[in-house]
Amino acid sequence: MTATGWRPWSFDPDEQVTCIACGDELPRDDAREYDKHGDRWSRQGKQFEYLCKPCYRECCHQNRDGLEAALVAADAGRTDRRTFLRRFCERAADDAESRA
Repeated sequence: MTATGWRPWSFDPDEQVTCIACGDELPRDDAREYDKHGDRWSRQGKQFEYLCKPCYRECCHQNRDGLEAALVAADAGRTDRRTFLRRFCERAADDAESRA
């Protein structure tokens, strides 16, 4: 076992991935893992999505607790943008009121 390039999980050095933010295809080694649940260190049974380095730098790296549930509740990816944004904003406002 050598320290250079060693990873404790399976890794194909020729794998190409697509950045979920901009759609560019790039070598896996040039990408950053994105875990929609915010826990990229827990690897059991997960399939990660990827970001290119420029998009990764532009991401907010704040805590995302509850974000995935809020996106699902607002029908992200299953409804048109206007409806999704309305639903998401309504839920965010309701959550803010309940915490106040």
